Amino acid sequence: MSLVDVTDLTVEFGSLRAVDGLSFRLERGAALALVGESGSGKSTVAGALLGLHHGTGARIGGSVHVVGTDVQRASDEELRRLRGGKAAMVFQDPLSSLDPYYAIGDQIAEVHRVHARVSRRAARARAVEVLDRVGIPDARRRSRSRPHEFSGGMRQRALIAMALACAPDLLIADEPTTALDVTVQAQILDLLHTLREETGMGLLLVTHDVGVAAESVDEVLVMRHGKAVEHGPVGTVLGAPAQAYTRELLGAVPRVDAPRGASRATDEVVLEATGLGRAFGRGKQQVVAVDDVALTIRRGETLGIVGESGSGKTTLGRMLVGLLEPTAGRISYEGSAHTGVNPAVQMVFQDPVSSLNPRRSVGESIADPLRARGEARGEVGGEGAEERIRERVRALLERVGLEGAHYDRYPHEFSGGQRQRVGIARALAADPRVIVCDEPVSALDVTTQAQVVALLGELQRELGLALVFVAHDLAVVRQVSDRVAVMRRGRIVESGPADEVYDSPRDPYTRRLLAAVPALDPEVAARRRAARRELAVA
Repeated sequence: MSLVDVTDLTVEFGSLRAVDGLSFRLERGAALALVGESGSGKSTVAGALLGLHHGTGARIGGSVHVVGTDVQRASDEELRRLRGGKAAMVFQDPLSSLDPYYAIGDQIAEVHRVHARVSRRAARARAVEVLDRVGIPDARRRSRSRPHEFSGGMRQRALIAMALACAPDLLIADEPTTALDVTVQAQILDLLHTLREETGMGLLLVTHDVGVAAESVDEVLVMRHGKAVEHGPVGTVLGAPAQAYTRELLGAVPRVDAPRGASRATDEVVLEATGLGRAFGRGKQQVVAVDDVALTIRRGETLGIVGESGSGKTTLGRMLVGLLEPTAGRISYEGSAHTGVNPAVQMVFQDPVSSLNPRRSVGESIADPLRARGEARGEVGGEGAEERIRERVRALLERVGLEGAHYDRYPHEFSGGQRQRVGIARALAADPRVIVCDEPVSALDVTTQAQVVALLGELQRELGLALVFVAHDLAVVRQVSDRVAVMRRGRIVESGPADEVYDSPRDPYTRRLLAAVPALDPEVAARRRAARRELAVA
């Protein structure tokens, strides 16, 4: 009997058919990836496997059997035994999956007690055991920590430990590495692979990242609009895709070995940082986030800044924009020292949801810089001023690929890629010469990511903008950058032309980052995984 047997599954929410006639099987010990863009229905399928749509008003058709349980006909008690006991799920955002008020170990122990009916002492011991198994150092002590005391990668490990607590036959991982930098991502993927080898559990991986699929599974099922587009062995689907959509999806994946085209940079320096530093806290509690950083940004060029989480790259970006005051060094704009917020240097943030006011229309948010500039010139309040502002906002919306009529819509009415376009329009409203992009595509699927990157490149060519592209995704950074600076622990450890840094990295840290980038070839991925394992043992 298959571990998972799905036949003609349909899931409808009102008039929307999110999953449309999907069928697949997953055998014991095997690994399958559901791959597709946002809105393809892959996460809806993952939820259906555990009966998470029951009681939500969703209409579900077809049959779903998971580890011997008929999910469609199962009682609430049978579903409780299935979830966490026979099949467990790891979600994309560990912070929203963990209770912020309780210790990590207590939360894992509670899951174990619900399913195994053991004593508190035995459940605590099991929590420590699985935390140790997923690579949490000093597991007994760290089991008493709360979620905010763990890094993003450690929180994801804790969720995997919670899933393992009852030794499930099936692990469902829904975008488990989306927000992680490349080295932590590689560690999580290696961990999933090792656990599957050692326990024999099956893995269903939900991801929009084709490279993650290549690293992790035996088979790939490509989804689009709720339907299966292509399904087969990972090497066949990724190496010789039969369907045009699969080829399109693969074509949108940024590659770390693809050099950028000709640079449009000039010799004109628009922004320069010298001896830049930023520390937080005082005395023994002081943390140096940026330490003695020097860089120059020229008109028309893109400077990529890469590094792991905690390397200081976001703090550096915020200082360049003026959102953080340096504690050391200076920033010069067009040859003159500058402090505070500079309208000519704008920022596009990682999460457009949190950077846009949900109670105001996107048009009003974009109009703010225009009104601020008008006040400075004494133009606000004049006859027709508001209509001129609305026209300018409509033009900006159209310039970034949206519609002028979207002025009165609110952020929740847009997709992730559209919200990022709104963020770009708002940055352009100030007529900047430099735009600092802080992880602008990290939460987007590959095709939307490619569209946003193409838009930034187009705007740069037309307006002569200088871009600072801060990201942990080395493949995207290579695609867009003329020069690259690699950060570690607040310092720049290597910098130079992008092709030079990527093709002939001098610093061991840069080489380690590049080695952790997912490979689209499963054989290459397997060799890299083996090399990382040998390095870890050594």
